Amino acid sequence: MSSDTPFQALSDLIRGHAQAQPDAPAVRDEHQSLSYRELDLLMDRVAAALQRDGVQPGEAIAICALNSARYAALFLGALRAGVVVAPLAPSSTAQSLASMLRDGQARHLFLDKGVQDLVAEAGTPVPCISLDGLAPGRAFDDWLAADDARPQPVAVTPGSAFNIIYSSGTTGTPKGIVQSHGMRAAHVRRGGLYGYGPGSTTLLATPLYSNTTLVVFFPTLGFGGCVQLMAKFDATRYLQLSQQHRVTHTMLVPVQYQRIMALAQFGDYDLSSFRFKFCTSAPFLAELKARVLARWPGALTEFYGMTEGGGSCILDAHLHPAKLHTVGQPAEGHDIRLIDEEGREVGPGEPGEVVGHSPGMMTGYHNQPEKTREAEWFDAGGKRFIRTGDVGRFDADGFLILCDRRKDMIISGGFNIYPSDLEAQLREHPAVDDVAVVGVPSAQWGETPVAFVVRGKGHSVAPEEIMAWYNQRAGKTQRLADLRWMDELPRSPIGKVLKRDLREAYVLSV
Repeated sequence: MSSDTPFQALSDLIRGHAQAQPDAPAVRDEHQSLSYRELDLLMDRVAAALQRDGVQPGEAIAICALNSARYAALFLGALRAGVVVAPLAPSSTAQSLASMLRDGQARHLFLDKGVQDLVAEAGTPVPCISLDGLAPGRAFDDWLAADDARPQPVAVTPGSAFNIIYSSGTTGTPKGIVQSHGMRAAHVRRGGLYGYGPGSTTLLATPLYSNTTLVVFFPTLGFGGCVQLMAKFDATRYLQLSQQHRVTHTMLVPVQYQRIMALAQFGDYDLSSFRFKFCTSAPFLAELKARVLARWPGALTEFYGMTEGGGSCILDAHLHPAKLHTVGQPAEGHDIRLIDEEGREVGPGEPGEVVGHSPGMMTGYHNQPEKTREAEWFDAGGKRFIRTGDVGRFDADGFLILCDRRKDMIISGGFNIYPSDLEAQLREHPAVDDVAVVGVPSAQWGETPVAFVVRGKGHSVAPEEIMAWYNQRAGKTQRLADLRWMDELPRSPIGKVLKRDLREAYVLSV
């Protein structure tokens, strides 16, 4: 399947695999395994049930549950009916969940026992269907159409809406990112570069509501491989499953790589089956990349991009060991540029906000045209780009080096301070296990940097000593105003440090 392959809906690709290799495993969790024949039939029953309920192509359903084979079949079956899927984070607040359900105008909400209290607090007005039979609502098995049910065929086009992925589901106002069948088809085609196919097994420990997971979930199935799902990440269990199922592919976020590599028994597991390991969603430290390359068989590829689409950069770390401090070069067919505060392109080597254009771009934020316009930038020829909010610069070889999130940049006394620079220096202290630096209000400077540090085991150094050590090495504008110990940094379910939470908690405490 090349970039020149005509558009094929994912549902049709799975149908083809069900005919060509009906008994091959398609989706597994730790309690259920579906062959391609079984997955295809279950997708038919889901699609037929949605049509029976009057859910029209282009309308949405919502899913709020942990990963499972049943969740996967529901998602894929809805696509077969032309229905748009809004996968929602179980970690959402009740207010955010209610907002997302209203925004997506979901016809049904599918849930499991783990979110029943959240759903009760949110007060959903739509019918609820219990995936595990333990949550309130009609049991999924009872809701499904009959075993021999077949849905009416639905034609989807590249421009048809595929899913709505919501950003900021844990804090802030969620924005629904509408992704098209064409965008997902582009992700599937790209999978041809990474060895997916019959006989490959992808282990996923990140949630199905996250684009992080979906960018490898769909290509695995599009090429006839098997997806092994974990409901929740556990580093030791991850290694056990990798060895047991001879896993060939995986997607992990940096904090998961960190926890796996920190296990004393890491070297006891046979990981020789791995062909490709992927990473995205959060900063991936060069030192951690080097450790993964040294100890874990198979290629290591980092993707840099956004759920909104736009441009992506790819770093094949195993091919470019001298570029581990970068996020790679623009993907084929992707146009990545850097702009200043006035929207003008910056000169060679200068930092600027990263904007990107690619074949896989969001249609827009659902029901939020103003937010969509804020996310767009157009060049002089009218070409549409998506703004990332990240600040970066290109090195002489065209590899992108990220400086920081634009919103996280600290402006102190008129100087721009990139927290990642300060964090890199702090990590050189042997007592610092993890760190995040944020800007807090300052009457004298406007903003000033504060560090939140997770102290390494076996170290008893005081925070004042760490701060003094750092400030002796920092430039005057980069000196810390405060440093505080943390047992752990607050992170989203896909590993991003929640700097806004740190900033708000600090301001309230002083």
